[in-house]
Amino acid sequence: MKIGIIICDRYQSCDGGKCFRAVRNREGAFRRYSKDEPLEIVAYTTCGGCPGGNIENTINGMKKYGAEAIHFATGVLAGYPPCKNLPTHVKFVKEQTGLPVIVGTHPMPSNYIEMHEKVKDWSNYHQKLMEEFELLIPEEAAKYDSTRPDYNDKLQKELSMK
Repeated sequence: MKIGIIICDRYQSCDGGKCFRAVRNREGAFRRYSKDEPLEIVAYTTCGGCPGGNIENTINGMKKYGAEAIHFATGVLAGYPPCKNLPTHVKFVKEQTGLPVIVGTHPMPSNYIEMHEKVKDWSNYHQKLMEEFELLIPEEAAKYDSTRPDYNDKLQKELSMK
């Protein structure tokens, strides 16, 4: 399966480590793909900033490179505030490409879940997407929380086992 990933422009300097980790481990929204099915990221770019001016060109490029599915990175939901343009973006990408559109990449880290629950800024729409695309599995949420004191040690152990 060839995948394109669109990240929120607020995270344009993101190294993508958690997204690529989730691809490798088939966690978060990548849980939907069989471990026997090779996954290839054919494109990884930003939306271009609100209101998403780069999406039209981005999805055309992703199709040219063979994308069979488009993922919006978990950051569109994790950011403060979560992307208010997401419903429009999802609809547009589906209509323009005819490809499956998946909201999420890596599991939602537990520190983000706690903060968003505290400030109550996730709409029913955002909550439904996280459940649909399996971003709220507790053990995965804890594993992707980079604020935990043991995060680096556990990550290095995981990488050494690969």
